[in-house]
Amino acid sequence: MHEVKIYDTTLRDGTQAEDFSLSLEDKIRITLKLDDLGIHFVEGGWPGSNPKDVAYFDEIRNYQLKTARVAAFGATHHHTKSAEADENLKALVAARTPVVTIFGKSWTVHVRDALHTTLDRNLELIRDSLAFLRPHVETLFYDAEHFFDGFHENPEYALATLGKALEAGAECLVLCDTNGGSLPQRIRETMRVVRERYPEAPLGIHVHNDGDLAVANSLTAVEMGALQVQGTMNGVGERCGNANLCSIIPNLCLKMGFQCLPPDNLKKLRPVSRYIMELANMPPNRYQPFVGRSAFAHKGGVHISAVEKNPLTYEHMEPELVGNRRRILVSDLSGRATIKRKAEDYGLNLSKSDPVAMQVLEELKDLENQGFQFEAAEASFELLINKAMGRSKRYFELVGFRVIDQKTRDDQPPIAEATIRVKVGGSEEHTAALGKGPVNALDNALRKALDKFYPELKGMELSDYKVRVLPGRDGTAAKVRVLIESTDGADQWGTVGVSHDIIEASWQALVDSINYKMYKSEQQQCKC
Repeated sequence: MHEVKIYDTTLRDGTQAEDFSLSLEDKIRITLKLDDLGIHFVEGGWPGSNPKDVAYFDEIRNYQLKTARVAAFGATHHHTKSAEADENLKALVAARTPVVTIFGKSWTVHVRDALHTTLDRNLELIRDSLAFLRPHVETLFYDAEHFFDGFHENPEYALATLGKALEAGAECLVLCDTNGGSLPQRIRETMRVVRERYPEAPLGIHVHNDGDLAVANSLTAVEMGALQVQGTMNGVGERCGNANLCSIIPNLCLKMGFQCLPPDNLKKLRPVSRYIMELANMPPNRYQPFVGRSAFAHKGGVHISAVEKNPLTYEHMEPELVGNRRRILVSDLSGRATIKRKAEDYGLNLSKSDPVAMQVLEELKDLENQGFQFEAAEASFELLINKAMGRSKRYFELVGFRVIDQKTRDDQPPIAEATIRVKVGGSEEHTAALGKGPVNALDNALRKALDKFYPELKGMELSDYKVRVLPGRDGTAAKVRVLIESTDGADQWGTVGVSHDIIEASWQALVDSINYKMYKSEQQQCKC
């Protein structure tokens, strides 16, 4: 199998999408997930553009990645400066990443109207920027921005820009359909000419989805010899998005015979896809090919009858290959295999016919109907399995709590106070605490009540808190889903709660986070 390198730009180009935002902590977590998936390159951001990206490159150096190589992104130097004096190029060097990708102008329209410089000066910018970076980085890529539009308008000039990039040491020429309006035929014809002009140059592809053809154009580019594909998870990106790696990767691996992930990693695709959307606090597209909840869902009677006899009748591939599953919407009798696989991840042995698996499946379906999602709340899911197996333990019992949020002046923030009563064994504890908001006050009061019984909780903290309003009833009557990320310095875990009451949903997730910490501590003690 020929190998195609996958270059993920979710953390940079993806965050230019409307309503898609990631914190520094989110970007680190997603990098680790992409590394575990087997992605070759993860573009972390533009270090010359904002402090968060600078902090990301500083922080990611503290992690040992297994497969992914982190890339910093930037532009050719300003036309009024030299490369040596350009602050953006200096920031790329200071990021100390093994890979640097810079983009330059390929289209005469952009040279004149965006850069306000001459065509010859633009060629110098490309050459001098790459030549400046070449001694400072292990791997250097060149993104030829708007290449297909530029080639269509002035083929010789567009090709000349690539020549300057090669001359200065670029290791891969990434041809970009930045406006996203090209058809596959234009991609094919343009790449044929580029290959003829520069037969030894490694080529890549970076496509946007404004014509709804980003995946098709990316696959066409691979057919024409592209060895690197750039895109984002779930296709997030500016305007209509980038090329969707969740569709590109399985098409390359399963349909076209290319290797782009370790052989056993493709089944992680859907969990990673959902994890990223949960962290970004965005609803996933249930109709998304390959990884969407409805991608292998069957509702029509004829379809159901046929697919139960032979899935090939209405499925183009096995859903399990990408971590998805078949769903029969009229009477959902499948899913036990998924529960079995998930239990195995936690060291629990279940057979498909195990009544525990069936119990978990039924409870899972009920909870999902209520709005629970466990893709980014695996600690809550593991606790659910333990409960079904009779392995769960009640570390404390709630007697009651009360939360007061009091505001006395318009120019002052509200004061939140929580009072709580819990029982641990035969002892009852009654405490109160203030907080920055009602949920923080409740968390503080609960910790205060439990600290003397469970001192290991002192090393645990909540690292993230997200709320999503679920579809259903409008306005303040809607349900909300609360996702909490917790850490004890060594591990991180996610928990979830759902309710019409945001305090109750938060309480559910808080309780799961503490119960999981206590369960994890007991497991570690048993190993010792």
